[in-house]
Amino acid sequence: MKYIITLLLVLFSFSGFSQTPYQKGMQKGLDLWKAEKPTDAVNLFERIATAEPNEWLPSYYVSYITIIDCFREKDEAKLKAQMDKAQQFLNDAKMINKEEVELLILNALWHTVWVAHDGTTYGMKYGGKIAGMYQEALALEPNNPRVILNKAEWDIGGAKFFGQPIEPYCNQIQKSIDLFKDYQPRKEFYPSGGAERAKDLLKENCN
Repeated sequence: MKYIITLLLVLFSFSGFSQTPYQKGMQKGLDLWKAEKPTDAVNLFERIATAEPNEWLPSYYVSYITIIDCFREKDEAKLKAQMDKAQQFLNDAKMINKEEVELLILNALWHTVWVAHDGTTYGMKYGGKIAGMYQEALALEPNNPRVILNKAEWDIGGAKFFGQPIEPYCNQIQKSIDLFKDYQPRKEFYPSGGAERAKDLLKENCN
């Protein structure tokens, strides 16, 4: 028993020391976000992005968390400042990884914030762009559950706005839920969330 305990302690210590500063920082940033401390998480991801100029994920999370928070912002000046920041880090991430579908989804979300903020001003301006981004993402990765989910949510919003039925998109939400069950992130810290959002969306709109 003493040998087993000693071995476990050694293995635990080794696993802790084997993490790189990048890995430790990324995990802490995600933990802060899950603890509903988005400002602290964004600040940490910004520092990681500066220290790791060849990694696109820190800039992705700065942009993503900022964009999600912007859906709740009502003040125009504050919204613009935050959205400019989100765009800057999104651009930084795209410079590192131009072919990443998750950045295409994020770009669509960035434009969606403006439509949600002022549909009269930005609906016609950005609606076609957003739809085009999701079509492009779907063509690149037709079985990516986040592509399917985000496209379905955008389509539902449009259908509600124009008084059209939303039932055709319920199957797409269910498809994303099914795909999430077997989804494996492409790499460490790669975006993996969305399953709970899909279930909520299905419950809100399709039951």
